[in-house]
Amino acid sequence: MNRPFSPVIITANALESGEVVYLSENDGWSDDIRTAELIEDEAHAQLRLLAAQSDARAVGAYLTPARPGRNGPEPLALREGFRQRGPSNYPHGKQEKQKARHHV
Repeated sequence: MNRPFSPVIITANALESGEVVYLSENDGWSDDIRTAELIEDEAHAQLRLLAAQSDARAVGAYLTPARPGRNGPEPLALREGFRQRGPSNYPHGKQEKQKARHHV
């Protein structure tokens, strides 16, 4: 028996910067998960994934479960929360940007 399909988003890493990016409805990649396309149809998800995997701007594209949130899609997998925030072993990159945003 097949289980029902759950909504997903497509994530990857930007080729040039290595940043975590999310595929939007307009085929763009963004580091803001709120702009990610929440895909609710399995066949559409597979087609979007094939297109994302052939896009030379990003590497390692894959589907990850998500749910609709107040400000856009929210990842369900613990791993995606870590990828979204960046490494937690020392402040740099994403953590510094977030700190700067809060202190502006």
